[in-house]
Amino acid sequence: MKWPTASAKHRASIADALATVTPKLVKDNRGAPAPKVLRAALYSWVFRFVLGDDGELRPCIDVVEPPAEITAALDWIDRKSVDVTALNTPSVVRSALDAMTLRLDGRKAAANTVKRKLPVFSNCLRYAVECELLATFPLDKVDWTAPETDDEIDFRFVPGPKLAKKLITAVGELGERGQHLKAFFGCLYYAANRPGEAANLREIDFTLPEEGWGEVLLSTSTPRVGSGWTDTGESFDTRGLKKRAQKATRPVPIPPVLVRMIRDHIKEFGTADDGRLFRASRGGRLLSKEYGDIWKAARLAVLTPHEIETPLAEIPYGLRAAGVSLWLDSGVAPSEVARRAGHSIAVLFRFYAKAIHRNQDRANQQIERALGESGNE
Repeated sequence: MKWPTASAKHRASIADALATVTPKLVKDNRGAPAPKVLRAALYSWVFRFVLGDDGELRPCIDVVEPPAEITAALDWIDRKSVDVTALNTPSVVRSALDAMTLRLDGRKAAANTVKRKLPVFSNCLRYAVECELLATFPLDKVDWTAPETDDEIDFRFVPGPKLAKKLITAVGELGERGQHLKAFFGCLYYAANRPGEAANLREIDFTLPEEGWGEVLLSTSTPRVGSGWTDTGESFDTRGLKKRAQKATRPVPIPPVLVRMIRDHIKEFGTADDGRLFRASRGGRLLSKEYGDIWKAARLAVLTPHEIETPLAEIPYGLRAAGVSLWLDSGVAPSEVARRAGHSIAVLFRFYAKAIHRNQDRANQQIERALGESGNE
């Protein structure tokens, strides 16, 4: 039901959640296959859809002949799965909920992982009610609470303006690939782009005046998710902006330093045939591993041995957090920061509460000074 309109990343996330809970919804575990084999069978063969010869979407198992161990695992789960009506029993539902709190190796799963999987299971149960397979929504019968998540960014490890600039400069000193990717990282910091947004930027997306501020108009994102989850069979999924309508755009003003970076990049490297600014070393789509390796090298060149052992600027995405923090610390209104970053106000306050609080403290001091000056007149 979800597959046709879901993004490739969301499709994989749904399959991941279902492959977690399904092995727990069984009559017993006698003769169970190895957990990794059963997970692979569910994740890649049952909950992943492909086009059949008739042009209809079908589970991969119905279109492609699987290996023998996959067939055996699916035969076992087919025989052992409980009837859907068993989900009316709270203890059965609880077993699925508890499964989401554990990793495949039995260790505790991250709270955000549980938070991501719970809505998938909940949606399945709601759909079962919609299809009249269940009379009532089973989760209401279970006293179960998901672990608390802490989404707030730890600003101890977000690079400040001085360090962000040093890291981006260091990228440009890492040979030809570093020079090519310097402006890419500049987009992450100075325009707070997501990596998937920056990777798909084209020359026509920019307004680049000779002097002063310019603008970048964001309209698409191209995350890499694996060819098995996209409609095209490519490993990249070109979608609209995150949490936005398919054709929505997001204009972001860019400072003169980024304007110069982009102009220099185009002059030095030109564009791909489709107008993209940033390419892989062999000319294809820019891979996260490629720019991730360059970022690791930049950290080694800039940070102290102690800092390298910490999460300080650990991943390129940290530049986006640094850019948003810079805007907030500069006194830009949270509503405008949220618009530029492509966040909702609620998400901005959840992730950047400390930075917003610092901004409010400065505003309070300004008001207090104004009140004091008024009292002295």
